[in-house]
Amino acid sequence: MSPGIKKINTNQPEGRKINGKPRILVAPLDWGLGHATRCIPIIRELLALDCEVWLAGEAAQEVLLREEFPGLSFLQLEGYRARYAASAAGLVWQMLLQAPRFLQIIKKEHAWLKKMVAEYHFDAVISDNRFGLYHKKIPSVFITHQLTIKSPLGKWSERLIQKRNYSYINRFTECWIPDEMRNGLAGTLSHPGKMPGIPSNYIGSLSRFNYYVEENKENNNHLLFILSGPEPQRSLLEDKIIHEIAHYNGTATIVRGLPSEKSLLPSTNMIRFYNHLTAEELQKEISKAAYVISRSGYSTVMDMAALQKKTILIPTPGQTEQEYLAEYLTEKKMALCISQKIFSLSAALQEATTFSYQPFPVNNGGTLKETISSFIQSLSPR
Repeated sequence: MSPGIKKINTNQPEGRKINGKPRILVAPLDWGLGHATRCIPIIRELLALDCEVWLAGEAAQEVLLREEFPGLSFLQLEGYRARYAASAAGLVWQMLLQAPRFLQIIKKEHAWLKKMVAEYHFDAVISDNRFGLYHKKIPSVFITHQLTIKSPLGKWSERLIQKRNYSYINRFTECWIPDEMRNGLAGTLSHPGKMPGIPSNYIGSLSRFNYYVEENKENNNHLLFILSGPEPQRSLLEDKIIHEIAHYNGTATIVRGLPSEKSLLPSTNMIRFYNHLTAEELQKEISKAAYVISRSGYSTVMDMAALQKKTILIPTPGQTEQEYLAEYLTEKKMALCISQKIFSLSAALQEATTFSYQPFPVNNGGTLKETISSFIQSLSPR
């Protein structure tokens, strides 16, 4: 074992596997919980195909994935640990300042993967937006919905960013895009003018939730707030919502998106606070709410699409992906999106009552099953 690499919950024998099952490593990015949550249906499909799945990550992603899959082996892998600016204007500079560190982490995780493959003999690796997790000797999949990365500096910079983005993606064996091939949820983010140079498959939108209808379950006066994303913007939105909810006459649940946090905010008869909820618990809360109010992160959008839920989305200031999604979804009438700067709960609810919500596109999950099944069948036996 190399220095600085900690092995956790690895009950399987080291060295070449002896059970004949394909051994697959799955590792999501740590920018918010969305990359981890959208890996859940992928992990479920791998397990359904009798694969031996190992997970990698740290901090909140580790807590969430261990909770969903307590029996799987988990390896410690340092995250990118991105930090956002307190203002939209400062976000570009904040990202530029962190860029050298991100590049070092990409190099480190690539070296880490080489060591892990040599030690644990993985048959394939599935990376959700972690650029360094490619390997020359085993198939490596890159998952992303951002083939176009929006830039506040204009189209010329988007072309340069895409070229850099593809230079990393093309090091992988194939690319999986969590969206529909047509009439998708992510617009030009997932449907660029130019595709990567490696085989790329649209696998449908991904959600850990399963759609079902519970009669008389929805409460017209109940709201659900789901907070997520890097600091300090998560806390800034939380503070604003706590101030706004004090004047609301109905009931509300606030899920803070902090699975690692030990301290709790005090709940009342009207307002319930949770640091984190399991997928099953969160789906029950979503079914009760008249509206779900959250960030416009893509994984959240996919979850709301799976449950066909009316949402009020607040994009993270300065995060161009979320701002684009907010604009796109509002234009398509799939969600009502409001800027954090002008957000008022009473005004948002009033607008939502007259907003012409249109159903989200329906995904039956068939494309994901077919893609993963084909991928596993293509693996060379050891």
